[in-house]
Amino acid sequence: MSGAIRVREEILAAICEHARETPRKECCGLLASRDAVITRAFPATNVARDTAASYEIAPEELFRLMRAIRATGLKFAGIYHSHPSGSNEPSARDVAQAFYPDAVYFIVSPHADLSDSAQPHGVRAFSIRAEKVEELQLEIL
Repeated sequence: MSGAIRVREEILAAICEHARETPRKECCGLLASRDAVITRAFPATNVARDTAASYEIAPEELFRLMRAIRATGLKFAGIYHSHPSGSNEPSARDVAQAFYPDAVYFIVSPHADLSDSAQPHGVRAFSIRAEKVEELQLEIL
């Protein structure tokens, strides 16, 4: 995966709103696409012990969300989570726990300057494969 990732503007708005709802802990969820465009976000519950510095989706919820993605005719495209007190770039933990090499990883900064055109909506997207991180350009539709 390289280059740009296409995403609907309302999806960016939805995941940013999710991050703002939990400003002291990481939010998380799955992303789904149709025709190579991310068209839907599936919010999840963060069950990590330290929700301020990590995220984890319970296996039962992960399976339920994956089934919901398939049931709607969409394709699993990625995972999003927030960094409530840090920058929106992958942490060492994010890189070590990037278990889906074909997925895109969106990281949201709920306190971002929304006027920053380099990071629209305070969201950045990454490809993480074999501990190699590559930032992807967001193509907002």
